Amino acid sequence: MLYELARPLFFALDPEAAHELAFANLRRAHAVGLTRCLSPRVADDPVDAMGLTFPNPIGLAAGLDKNGAHIDALARLGFGFVEVGTVTPRPQPGNPKPRLFRLPAAEALINRFGFNSVGLDRFVANVTESGRASANRVVLGLNLGKNADTPIERALDDYVFGLHRVYPLLVARRGYVAINISSPNTKNLRSLQGGTELERLLLGLAAARARLADEHGARIPIAVKIAPDLDDADLPRVADALVAHGIDAIIATNTTTARTGVQGLPHAGEAGGLSGAPLFARSTEVVRLLADHLGGRLPIIAVGGVTRGADAVEKIKAGASLVQIYTGLIYHGPALVGACRRAVLAYRERALQPAARTA
Repeated sequence: MLYELARPLFFALDPEAAHELAFANLRRAHAVGLTRCLSPRVADDPVDAMGLTFPNPIGLAAGLDKNGAHIDALARLGFGFVEVGTVTPRPQPGNPKPRLFRLPAAEALINRFGFNSVGLDRFVANVTESGRASANRVVLGLNLGKNADTPIERALDDYVFGLHRVYPLLVARRGYVAINISSPNTKNLRSLQGGTELERLLLGLAAARARLADEHGARIPIAVKIAPDLDDADLPRVADALVAHGIDAIIATNTTTARTGVQGLPHAGEAGGLSGAPLFARSTEVVRLLADHLGGRLPIIAVGGVTRGADAVEKIKAGASLVQIYTGLIYHGPALVGACRRAVLAYRERALQPAARTA
């Protein structure tokens, strides 16, 4: 209710300015303990995936808290996991502004941020200072990218460097590393989803993780985030490569360069990745195709177009183990977390009832 009253104010501002104002208010609310009031009163609904136990299956997607500066406050909103980033090894400003556009009629956003990032030094300091998220049992995801000026043939160097820097943070708390190779806003990044390029990347990541696991005495899960714009025929190849190299989960999907569902709307012609309700159908279809092919060999984290509780249920029905939200949070506020948790919990309880009667 409070967010519904405040949303016209936020939407009257430039989208990036509104983003900063929202985080400033969240930070103040958390400092005086008000974020506890925003957390939904819903029973735990634990999910085991990637060798981790998530207190509930609803998470925050990467991109909202790019710099890991608001982990504790976000953890209080009722998420089962919070993914922060994408972070790049060195600081970079990202693409020129304006680079974020609302399409309210479609409950959508278009962004071309281009991995604006404070860099790993500041990011690691922010995550280190947070701490309390783990006390709330919230699983932490750290999303890694490459710098824009790193040649694509050297992309592995950036991801391995990032893995080395964040690995110790996750040894001390429950969490995973996400590898972002699917943003449409960094030149050539999506080429890393190609056959030879993906094999080389995964081989290097697996070797680096093995060395770090030996050094730290702990194996940290790795998830890879893919694009919705991959051809259906490419999805089995990508899925099989992830399984073969010991990757622990697939995140499906990132934003899309397609404009299905928003044609003719203001800002629809802006370059960048489209997120929100128009992405729901395609991202859910990708989850379904992956689940059918994988047959349970790899958990799927579904993201894309979740704007109501029923959408989260559809992702679970399609074969996802976990569901992330982002753009829906912009349009519906923190209440969406509770709506998704209640809907998924009710669905999972109904699914268990026939089995209970049979037993």
